[in-house]
Order: sequence, then structure tokens, then C-alpha cells
Amino acid sequence: MKPNPFLASSLAPLYGDASRLASRTSALGQAKVSGRPVPVTIARLALEHAHPDLPLRTVADIGCGRGTSSRVLAEQLTPRRLTAIDASGAMLSAARVRVGAPPGTETGYVQADFHRLPLATGTYDLVVAAFCLYHSPRPGQVIAEFARVLHPQGVAVLVTKSADSYSELDALLASSGLDPEAPYRESLYAAAHSGNVAAIVASGLEVLHVEHEDHGFRFTDLAHVAAYVATNPKYHLAPGLRGDPTSIAEALRARLPEAPVTASSTITYVVARPPGVRR
Repeated sequence: MKPNPFLASSLAPLYGDASRLASRTSALGQAKVSGRPVPVTIARLALEHAHPDLPLRTVADIGCGRGTSSRVLAEQLTPRRLTAIDASGAMLSAARVRVGAPPGTETGYVQADFHRLPLATGTYDLVVAAFCLYHSPRPGQVIAEFARVLHPQGVAVLVTKSADSYSELDALLASSGLDPEAPYRESLYAAAHSGNVAAIVASGLEVLHVEHEDHGFRFTDLAHVAAYVATNPKYHLAPGLRGDPTSIAEALRARLPEAPVTASSTITYVVARPPGVRR
């Protein structure tokens, strides 16, 4: 069995440029029919759980990707300094464009491995990590780094997905014969998912709050499904289909009736703080 692509030693094939992630998030965004916007929820939770004596003036967005959360954090929290961090230079370039120059906020972009953050100890009032912890084979080490860079009264908001996210699409790929093993392959989110993330966070931080929310998706047709499948590294497709949404759509239509396809995912938020802090 091929190794989990989200735990590969190099994620360059997935994040070497911004287009693949953009296509995947676009397909999911167009399909989404229920569930709150994740960046807005992150900002709300940060404000709700911030220490009353510590305004959220310094914010680190770890695994910032294309900067979607970074932009909302800048807009809604108006921090003095926002540092966006990602292992991919291409993602940081996209984030720089998306975030722009928010008034009153100094923005910085740092290419780094989140197991070894080049950030000073105790300097960030808020650490955010959305949809990135499952890229670590040692997520507890990442949490230890978050605990290190947080101000003693700071707060962290971490976000992940359920291990069975979009399993309906696994079943569809199997029933079509394009990827019969899809339902049995390890989840992309196995390292840090809704069922284990609170325990992982508790290994280095004090968990304050855990929140689960079901998100629903409705792909309008098989072409819409193919747009997502073409960018998902979980699926093992024939060489003539890999990465080609048009060919995938044609193959699906040759095997399945044209109809909308629904899918689901549970989004989990964990709010935590450095241990030993009293309010």
C-alpha cells in the first residue's frame, strides 16, 4: 500500500504551487451547503477564549496555505502583527496577495517546518493552525512548538476534520470501478482528526473548549465531483485519468448515472492555552 500522501517527507507535489489547492478548495466551496465559514469561527473562538488581560495583538497563522484564514484574522482581530507561516513558498506567495496590506497590521511571511518554528518563545498572543496538523507524523511535537511560542496567557485555536470526511466520494469511486480500494485506504486525516485531536492537543496544552460541526456538501453533477477528485491525493486512478477532471468526468459518466452527489465532513475546533494559566 502506498504511504499516506499527507505524511510524505516532501509535500511539494501537493503544495508546490497554489493551483492544486485552489482547485480543491474551490470545488468544495461550490459544493458546500451547510456549516459556518471556518475562518470566521476561528476568529470568534479566539475572541471568546482570549485572556481578559491579553489583547490579541500578535497572531501566528501556522500552515496558512493560501491565506484565507490569515485575511479574516487580520480583518476581524486587527492585530498589531500577523505572521503567516507555511512550509510551501508557493502558498506564502498566494497568501501575501490574498492578505494584502491590512490597515494597522504588520504582516510577515515565513517559510518554515512547523516542527521547528523560527519564532521567539512566548511572543504570540494567538496561534492558529487550521487543517495542517494532519500533515505531521509527530503532531505532539508540533503542539509542543505551539506551546513554546505562545505568550503564557495566550490562546491557540486548532482545526481539523473527521477521519471519514467525504467518504461518500470514496464509495462512489469504488462503485464506478475507478478506484475500488478507495473506501479501505487510510484517511488523509489519520494523524490528527476529530476523534483524536483533543488528546493530541492535551499532550502539550490545556484544552479549554472542543467544538464539532457537521458540514454538508452537494456536488451538482459528476463533472463537479471530478473537479474535486482530480486534486485529491487519496485516490489511485489510472495514468490517463490522474489530475484530469475532464477525463475523470467522462469515465464516471460511462459507469454511473448523472446525478447530484452529497458528502459530509465534521469540522472540529480545539481551543487551548499554555498549562498552568489562571484567569
